[in-house]
Amino acid sequence: MTDRVHVENVVPAGYSATMTVSAHDVAAVLRERLPGLTGLKLHKLLYYTQAHHLAAAGEPLFAESVLAWDKGPVVGALWTAEKNGDAPPPRRPLAGGQLNIVDYVVSRYGELTGPDLMHLTHGETPWKTANATRDPGGSVRIRNEWMRDYFRDEPHDEGEVWFTREKVAELTAGAEERLRAAGPPDPASNDRLWAFFDEQLGGSRA
Repeated sequence: MTDRVHVENVVPAGYSATMTVSAHDVAAVLRERLPGLTGLKLHKLLYYTQAHHLAAAGEPLFAESVLAWDKGPVVGALWTAEKNGDAPPPRRPLAGGQLNIVDYVVSRYGELTGPDLMHLTHGETPWKTANATRDPGGSVRIRNEWMRDYFRDEPHDEGEVWFTREKVAELTAGAEERLRAAGPPDPASNDRLWAFFDEQLGGSRA
């Protein structure tokens, strides 16, 4: 397991990302760090790498948008490209500070499952802000400033609570009941989302 680190030690003072990479590049590194990574878990970790990079450097790590879907944050363009079997763009290496952010996220969240991370993101302000205007089955962009401000304000001292499955269970107690109370997704909203991806991204959502 990657040694645990604190975010203030992840990037050097005055660090500024010299190049915004692709979510494909970050996903490749995450898959190297965590063999057997599921799609659900991958997209939640991509969200956390983007969010913590924004908090630490003030700039996005990758260019693609993070979207709020039913099961939490998803990089829609990457999800669609991989679903359709599209060839990824030429891989670009991450810079040292960018790799440090990835390793920080793996250290902090890597022991959790995809469902654990889904429930965790559902309790955080960036997803909740986007979800407030999202139809069931729909898609709303999670804005970079929401991620930056939320994770910049997080405590990162020696008393920081690291996420374990027990801690996630405590933080997300009652989540399943709240989802059931919200009722089933609206089929018409699902149809609108399929049409959106067909038009904008050239693909459809399973």
